[in-house]
Amino acid sequence: MNHRSRKWWEPTLPAMGLGLLLALLFLVGCAAPHARRTDVLFWDQAQREAAFRAMETHYASNVVPRGSAHPLPAGAPLSPRFDDGSTLESYMAAHHVAGVMVVEDGRVRLERYGLGAGPATRWTSFSVAKSFTSTLVGAALRDGAIHSLDDKVTRYIPELSAGAYRDVTVRQLLSMTSGVRWNEDYADPKSDVAMMYEGLRQPGVPLLVSYMARLPREFAPGERWVYKTGETDLIGILVTRATGKTLAAYLSEKIWKPYGMAADALWLKDDVDGTEAGGSGVSATLGDYARLGQFLLDGGIAGGKPVLADGWLDDATRTHADIGTPGRGYGYQWWTYDDGSFEGIGIFGQLLHVDPKRRLVIVQLAAWPVATDEAQAKARAAFVRAVNRAFDNAPGH
Repeated sequence: MNHRSRKWWEPTLPAMGLGLLLALLFLVGCAAPHARRTDVLFWDQAQREAAFRAMETHYASNVVPRGSAHPLPAGAPLSPRFDDGSTLESYMAAHHVAGVMVVEDGRVRLERYGLGAGPATRWTSFSVAKSFTSTLVGAALRDGAIHSLDDKVTRYIPELSAGAYRDVTVRQLLSMTSGVRWNEDYADPKSDVAMMYEGLRQPGVPLLVSYMARLPREFAPGERWVYKTGETDLIGILVTRATGKTLAAYLSEKIWKPYGMAADALWLKDDVDGTEAGGSGVSATLGDYARLGQFLLDGGIAGGKPVLADGWLDDATRTHADIGTPGRGYGYQWWTYDDGSFEGIGIFGQLLHVDPKRRLVIVQLAAWPVATDEAQAKARAAFVRAVNRAFDNAPGH
């Protein structure tokens, strides 16, 4: 408010009844814009390091209740061996790393923290959440809530029936081969990934669905891979509609409680329609990200029972789409490698790396200065190689 010149609708305080004052304050509050979830793309370094550990103070979220902690006992210490001779400490400092953990067969071989984080710190994982959402599809298939990956997406989200998604299958959505046009440029404030939570709301329709329904087709379904965060949000909505449960509730029921995560997690949601962001928005502790990786190495068993559809893990973590990079591909919301390892990767440095052959889980949480670039990605890959080299050269391997 400009206090130097009173507007026509601003009577002096003595002339206003208390009720009218409160009513005006309410209207002003309602007129304030909602915090955009994509504003995170444009925070500065100090904002990132402060907010990535406290996303629930910026955005609405659902709690993922924990279980009784699955133990992660200490194993033999492991010291990464970098190609250039640098140290883990220098690597973490140079790349604003908040935590790294390496678990071998359920034993912690490396655990370090930076940026003031610690074992109880919940850190946002950005697109690592895509792999969470994919895993819930495997659970919904086992439960029969999702009938088949070859179902049309419109069976679960009929609001997409008139647009480019009308002939897209669940499988194509999972492998990001829908053929729908999309711009995932994190530095462009007008890109689809920056604008997907914008627009007019339709009663009863998630804002994200309204945005995606307007997108045009670029390729035939199944023809070409293009990375699209909005499509993983659609998968999350599909899981919620199929199961009748929020992503947070379903994750808690199927994995977080029965497997024994040590702390509650959070899943961000739209503050108006309540829709969780299937493509981003999970915050958890370093140890619980590692537990999720161990859950997958354990074959998707939690509480002594299989959680995922038979064959799901092998199918989800093998290459279904060529991404144009030798030795790498894309599965069902997992980045895949020719050596059999697979990764959930998030912007600003997040990583969940699972290596079935070595029985290793590697987790990194960070606040890179940029969402993503080649130099940062190469440094993260070098960290994984440094861990593998130390592991392979250790006695007994």
